[in-house]
Amino acid sequence: MSNSQPLYFKVPMVLLTISLTVGIMVYAKGILVPLMISGLLAVLISPFTSWMESKGIPRLLAAFLSLIALLGFLFGLAYFFYNQLIGFADELYLLEKRMTEFLTVFNEFTEQHIEGAVPISFDNIQTAIFNYLYENMASLTQGVIATATTLTIVFIIPIYIFLFLYFRQFLIEFIRRAFPDRDREKVEKVIYKVKMVVQNYIVGMFLVIVILAILNSIALYSFGIRHALLFAVFAALLNVIPFLGPFIGATLPILYAILTKDTLWYPIGIFLAFYVIQLAESNLFTPKIVGGKVSMNPFMTIVALLFGNFIWGLAGMILFIPGMAMIKVVFDEIEGLEPYGFLLGDTKSSRSSDTPDIPIGERIKSMKRKLKN
Repeated sequence: MSNSQPLYFKVPMVLLTISLTVGIMVYAKGILVPLMISGLLAVLISPFTSWMESKGIPRLLAAFLSLIALLGFLFGLAYFFYNQLIGFADELYLLEKRMTEFLTVFNEFTEQHIEGAVPISFDNIQTAIFNYLYENMASLTQGVIATATTLTIVFIIPIYIFLFLYFRQFLIEFIRRAFPDRDREKVEKVIYKVKMVVQNYIVGMFLVIVILAILNSIALYSFGIRHALLFAVFAALLNVIPFLGPFIGATLPILYAILTKDTLWYPIGIFLAFYVIQLAESNLFTPKIVGGKVSMNPFMTIVALLFGNFIWGLAGMILFIPGMAMIKVVFDEIEGLEPYGFLLGDTKSSRSSDTPDIPIGERIKSMKRKLKN
């Protein structure tokens, strides 16, 4: 599209392109989500595959062993949560008893201070939940079907990862040939940067999750919270969802402390501990470990989360952050798209080092002096 075309022609074309792109991403979710997850994981473990190939191991066997190593780690993580949840399920009846006691105290308080208040019982809550399930049976049936589809995707992802690992050189060569020879050097630079962004993001987030899991465990164990390891690791994993994830991760142990402890000092202490840990994560761990290569400004991070949730749900909220980081790398290298890369980038790293941060009042005075001269 030529730059000489009028604005009233460009704007509808841009809006049409965005609408078509979003529509394709929504309707092709079942194809694009597993492909993107597989691609990110394949890029992550590709250095291990390349190392085995450099030792003389055939490409087919190297890709297979890399896949087995990755699946072993993921199954180990799933087994950990399975065991923790079994122990947690054994205490559900205690939580139900504690919830009933809280409702009794709450009803006594409302009867004394609020005239005409209707008492609430645990049986009423169970009845309301049952009625909700009965009235939304159709939606739940669709949810079961969606879960079955999700399980099918889970079995397809390992196949995609293996194919990405085995044909990675072939795919890279295709990208090189898709552009003119004069752009070969720039294309290779973009490929390398995208690869480093993905690896830096996933490895960095993994290290941050490990650190948060350790700190969360120390905090919860110090308050005597049962199943502290389950709450700590789950809260650390939720950190992959910016802003919303840490809030949910801190809410669960706080509610559990309210139900299992006899004083409010425990949930207040847990809140303060998680708040301090989150401050350290956002200002120290993530900037130092993940680095500036994948950092985006908070505004575009929130936009990515909203669009990701709208298009792909929870998977979109997780995948859109590294996806936007990769798009930023491409924008930074393509002539004419640098402003969009600047828009996605962190405001601190995007600020030019040779442009001093002059107050607006001084700038106005400087402009007036220039106009007088």
